[in-house]
Amino acid sequence: MATEDIIKLREQTGAGMLDCKKALDEAGGDLEKAAEILRKKGQAKAAKKSAERETKEGIVHAYIHANGKVGAMVELLCETDFVAKNEVFQELAHEIAMQIAATEPLYLKSEDVPEEVVEKEKSIIKEEMADESKPADVLDKIIEGKMAKYYEDVCLLNQPYIKDEDMTIGDLINNKIASLGEKIEIGNFCRFAI
Repeated sequence: MATEDIIKLREQTGAGMLDCKKALDEAGGDLEKAAEILRKKGQAKAAKKSAERETKEGIVHAYIHANGKVGAMVELLCETDFVAKNEVFQELAHEIAMQIAATEPLYLKSEDVPEEVVEKEKSIIKEEMADESKPADVLDKIIEGKMAKYYEDVCLLNQPYIKDEDMTIGDLINNKIASLGEKIEIGNFCRFAI
């Protein structure tokens, strides 16, 4: 395996050199498969870190779109001020603020959507499908799929990242957790528009 491949994978994923080498070995030199392996491992690491640690540091970042009529602010939290001052962390805050400005999320995660809003969405979907003669289990799966799409639209962590639609904002944060080695989470966010 070429050192260039390890370096390319590191630049692509932000993972450590040794992790990149192991992933490339496991993927038989296939960069795409190695990136997927690192993403899965990174998410597992991120979940473990998130469960065990507290975020007491971070930054508030503001983004104003070039037209001056749309802006967003995000409170991005981490464990130490060392990471809060890190360029990668600050760039992540910028990317998330841009995402908020571009996509207008209403909630951080699907669990934050009030139950009455969820029930209203489900009833709208059921009304749309009233004329369809499908078995109940099929209709339930359709409703589940449409609700997942709804969460993608209104929940920041579920949204496809505007610069890479194969990744959600949740995935983006998990990748940075894996590369920076600290728990990272969004505290608050808001969007302004004229």
